[in-house]
Amino acid sequence: MGSFKSEGFVLTAFGKPEETFHLKEINLKMNAGQVLVEVSAFGLNYADVMARIGKYRETPPLPTTIGYEVVGKISAVGAEISSDFIGKRVLAFSQFGGYAKHAVIEKDAFVLIDETVSDADALALCTQYVTAYYMSFYQSIVRKHDVVLVHAAAGGVGTGLLQLCKAQGATVIAKIGDDRKSSLVKQMGADFVVNYKTTDYETAVKQFLGERRLTFSFNPVGGTTFKKDMRLLGASGKLVLFGGSELSDGKYGILSQLNFLRKMGISIPAFLMMQSKSLLGVNMLKIALEYPHVLKECMERVQELFRDGSLKTFVDKIYPAEQLSEAHRYLESGKSMGKLVVKWSND
Repeated sequence: MGSFKSEGFVLTAFGKPEETFHLKEINLKMNAGQVLVEVSAFGLNYADVMARIGKYRETPPLPTTIGYEVVGKISAVGAEISSDFIGKRVLAFSQFGGYAKHAVIEKDAFVLIDETVSDADALALCTQYVTAYYMSFYQSIVRKHDVVLVHAAAGGVGTGLLQLCKAQGATVIAKIGDDRKSSLVKQMGADFVVNYKTTDYETAVKQFLGERRLTFSFNPVGGTTFKKDMRLLGASGKLVLFGGSELSDGKYGILSQLNFLRKMGISIPAFLMMQSKSLLGVNMLKIALEYPHVLKECMERVQELFRDGSLKTFVDKIYPAEQLSEAHRYLESGKSMGKLVVKWSND
């Protein structure tokens, strides 16, 4: 086992980003089945916001360093890893610890990338596009003639889902909260766009579908959207929940959490069976911990799709590390599109 010192952003409390992240020296330990990556950039995901405000239950005890994905070069390897990997550029799932200049990575949690792929494009293909691929090609398979609703369609996962589902021949509905995002989601494959802040999306989707019903809803919001989506689903319909961003607006602690659950109601398995509907939950951190080979397979596949031009990335902004707080505020605002990236240097 090796020990290393590095520097990273440590989450010391829950709250506003400028009050909670502090750049500090950190201690890292690496076992025989791990590698050490010298990080050039890391990506942001909405789960980072939920962790920062204390509403992501998997967050390690404070103080801690969060962050799920990094790009960089391997600088050290454990005894079970070939030394040939030293110096290789990789994209990796950090499973926390990504907001640092070095990250310890499991042997099944990285893939090699070449120098022609930018840090930002590589990170866009990591957690968010891997989540999109897992949900639409691995856990379930979207097929021709399916009708798909994508919530937060202009976000990182959303832009991946739009492309993957459209490539399969599905009809794709994009739900957004800002008309500025309409052009992007159409470019990514949306057949119909609805702004939920100006229109009741359930009514708009029903009008668009006519006699048809949804086959899939990919939903990272939860709360009030849950019952609406269940009503929109037809026979064989699947509601895929992979987040609870509506909970991030809660300001009253446990009361907000209870209200969030109340809005979703109770799902009775017998009713799902009689209606031939499915409710699926996705937590990629759980997949990474229990089935790392699945995550690696999905990561390799999205890399292939990017190389052959089947998948395109959209990078909204790249921040220098000293602007981490600004990046977090922008992500939390709901105004961001595609991928947000933080770089340790401008080199």
